[in-house]
Amino acid sequence: MAEMNQVKIGDVCTLEKGTTGLAKAYPGEYPLVTTGAERKTSREYQFDAKAVCIPLVSSTGHGKKTLNYVHYQEGKFALGTILVAVIPNSDSIINARYLHIYLQKNKDRVLVPLMKGAANVSLSVKDIANIEIPLPSIKEQDEIISKVDSISDEHLEFLNETDIQFDLLEQFRQSILQGAIEGKLTEKWRYEHPALISGDNHAFKLLENLKMEKERLIKEGKLKKEKPLPPIIDAEMPLALPNGWIWCHINDIGENVNNAIVDGPFGSHLLTSDYDKYGEYPVLTITCIDQGFDLSSLRRINKSKYEQIKRSTTKGGDVLVAKIGSSYGKVGEYPEGYPDAIIPANLLKITLNSRINKPFIKYLLSSLFFKKELDGITQFHAQPAFNMKNFKRIPIPIPPIAEQQAIVDRIENLMNMIDKLETQISIRKQQLEMLMQTFLREAFANSDYL
Repeated sequence: MAEMNQVKIGDVCTLEKGTTGLAKAYPGEYPLVTTGAERKTSREYQFDAKAVCIPLVSSTGHGKKTLNYVHYQEGKFALGTILVAVIPNSDSIINARYLHIYLQKNKDRVLVPLMKGAANVSLSVKDIANIEIPLPSIKEQDEIISKVDSISDEHLEFLNETDIQFDLLEQFRQSILQGAIEGKLTEKWRYEHPALISGDNHAFKLLENLKMEKERLIKEGKLKKEKPLPPIIDAEMPLALPNGWIWCHINDIGENVNNAIVDGPFGSHLLTSDYDKYGEYPVLTITCIDQGFDLSSLRRINKSKYEQIKRSTTKGGDVLVAKIGSSYGKVGEYPEGYPDAIIPANLLKITLNSRINKPFIKYLLSSLFFKKELDGITQFHAQPAFNMKNFKRIPIPIPPIAEQQAIVDRIENLMNMIDKLETQISIRKQQLEMLMQTFLREAFANSDYL
C-alpha cells in the first residue's frame, strides 16, 4: 500500500461561496443546496460540477459550534449564500465523493473546531482551504466509495424507518392529549367517582368561586376591573364535554391579580440602549422555552427601567407561551424559585389561579386541539403572530379539580411509556451509527487514513 499522502484542501480543490439568497430564489428546475437536509429548487444554477457543499454557519447558532450536514452535489445546481462549494481541480487526483465521505465522517473533528465567533458562530473559507486531508490513490478512493455504497442504502432505510417510528410516537402523544381534552382518558374514573364531578365539585362551581373572588377583590380596590368577555356560544364549542366539565375563556383561569395574563413590552418601551449588564432584572428570550433559563447569558435592565415596564414581569411558576414567529404556540414554564424577570414582546405569560392544575393546562396548551384554536386567531403575514386580547378569549374545556389531576396522572403514565419507546429507538439508532462509523474506519484502515 502506498505511503499516506496529506494535502491541503485548497491545493487540490477550488472553493467558491454560494450566491443564491434563499429568500429571493425563484423555484425552478435546478437543485438549490441549503444548510438543511432537503434541497430546494432554483430557476438558475451557479455550478455544473461535482462538489462538496459545506455550511459556513453553525447549525444551532446562539454561540454553539455545531454542523449537521456536509452535502454532496453534482451536475447543475445553485448554492445558498451561507455555504461554500469545494470542487476538485482534477478528477484524476481526488474524487469529490471521497472528499464528502471523509469530511462528513470527520466534521466534528476537522470542521467544527475551526468555527469562530460569539453569537454568530461561523467557518471561514480560508480555514477550510487549509484543512489537511489524507489523499490515497484514485483507485483506493474508489474502493472506499464502493465499500461505503454497499451499506449506505441499508443504513438510509433504517434511518428512515426510525424517523417514521418517531413520527408515529409523536402522533400517539397528540392522540393522548386529544383524548385527555375530550375526557376519554378518564371515562372509567368518572364512572367510579361520581361525587367528585357533581355538586360543589362540578367545574361550574370552581369557575363560579373564582369569579366571586375576583369580584370581591375588585370591590376592595385590590384588582383592576376588566371589560367582561362575551359568553361562549355554541358555535365556539368545538366538542361536547363530559359531565362535570365546563367551557371557559383562558382569561377565566388566571390568578386574581393584575396582569395575570400579559405580554412583553413592544417597540420603544424596551430598547437596546435600556440594557444594563449590571442590572438586577433579566430579560428572557423566546429561546429560553427550548434551551432552558440560563440567566447568566441573558441581558438585564436596572431597577429604574424595570419600574417602567413591570407589567410584563414573570415570576417562578408562570406558564410562558410564544406568540410571534415560527415558534408561536410553544409552551414553557419559568422555573420555581427563579428571580422576577421581564418577558419580551414575542412571549406572553400566564399566572394561573392556584386552584387550577398547572400540568393539566400545560398539556391542554400543547395539544393539537389548542393549536387549532390558536391558528384561528393567528395572522400569517411576514411571520405568524397573535395578540393577547384574542388569546384571552380562546374557549377551553375545564374538568372538575379532582379530574384534572386524574387526567394528568393518566397522561404522564402514557407519556412515560412513549419516552421509553423513544429511548429504545434512539439507542438502536446510535448503535447503527456506531456500526456505520466502525465500517467507515475499516474502509479507511488499510491505508491508515484516519
